[in-house]
Amino acid sequence: MKILLVEDDRLLNHHLKSILQEQGHQVLAAHEADEALHYANDYPIDVGIVDLGLPDIDGLELVRKLRERQIPFPVLILTARGNWQDKVVGLEAGADDYMVKPFHKEELLARLNALLRRSAGFIAPQIQAGPFRLDLLRKELQINDETVVLTHFEYSILEYLMRKSGQVVSKQQLMDQLYGDGEGDPNTLEVLVSRLRKKLDADGSLQPITTIRRQGYLFTIPCQ
Repeated sequence: MKILLVEDDRLLNHHLKSILQEQGHQVLAAHEADEALHYANDYPIDVGIVDLGLPDIDGLELVRKLRERQIPFPVLILTARGNWQDKVVGLEAGADDYMVKPFHKEELLARLNALLRRSAGFIAPQIQAGPFRLDLLRKELQINDETVVLTHFEYSILEYLMRKSGQVVSKQQLMDQLYGDGEGDPNTLEVLVSRLRKKLDADGSLQPITTIRRQGYLFTIPCQ
């Protein structure tokens, strides 16, 4: 997933970014609210992590601005402010979850995954579509209960398409997910998708991923 990280403490920003990248996520790291708004407007963000004590405007005001602009991705507030009143204000401002520093890495990752599942309409830590079951925690694919080995990029493509099941996903959106900042080669992406198709549907009977001419790709099987 693509995560917007807004934390003005540069050491903690770097530490969090490294943790998230180790999990295979793309991270857009901002140190100020203005920079974060730029990323939120211009990139397909899946989830945001926002500190409250930012140098330009308060993190609460940043969350309010995101919601005023109808930017819908879920937001986790990560802050040292731990009293219940701050939590209430943060959630009422439009945040979806609230964590207090210091934190455990495992809890942070679990909460981010839970936010992403809920925003995509999935409650369980997996996505089921016909014979395909995608384990979002293990990052593992099973077809008819047999594990299929995917590369990191193949898994990222499949997870994104399944989360967007029934929606056309452009090549640019997929490249943003894989490479970040819109970089990447469309021809390489086509090779990756072709390879993924063969692993999902060797005999061509299901065709779970179809190409919509001049628009992108579509995962055709309903997901739950």
